[in-house]
Amino acid sequence: MSALGTDSMKDDKKMAADGGFEPNIVGFLCNWCSYAGADLAGTSRMQYPPNVKIIRVPCSGRVNPLFILKCLMDGADGVLISGCHIGDCHYSEGNYYARRRFAVLKNFLEYIGIDPRRFQMSWVSAAEGDKWAKVVKEVVEDIRNAGPNTISAEKK
Repeated sequence: MSALGTDSMKDDKKMAADGGFEPNIVGFLCNWCSYAGADLAGTSRMQYPPNVKIIRVPCSGRVNPLFILKCLMDGADGVLISGCHIGDCHYSEGNYYARRRFAVLKNFLEYIGIDPRRFQMSWVSAAEGDKWAKVVKEVVEDIRNAGPNTISAEKK
């Protein structure tokens, strides 16, 4: 198994009941805000798609851009990074670093031919369970529209 837990994604492509594509999405969520927001959405029994596999990280600023590339190369259909709102980072500046770093990565993905819809960022606080549910629905729909990831198939 890979360090990011994406080995099983290659074989985990799901088809919806209507025969449509169901994406596998890896989510890197900051421990302090977004993870707590996702937890609030779950404990409040808010309805949202189960397509996001969450990886809890101390801060969105600690996510290495190579993690996103690795997820996509290993078969994830999309990657979501979610952190504290800008200015509210528990580590002062982590989300500023993340925002800058991943703006560049998004441009790089497009440059190398990867649909930029496959990588998305959001800012969700611990009290925004409803926003988390909305973000997940939007991301799943965007990646569903992008279609299955063919990057890992091309790699073989």
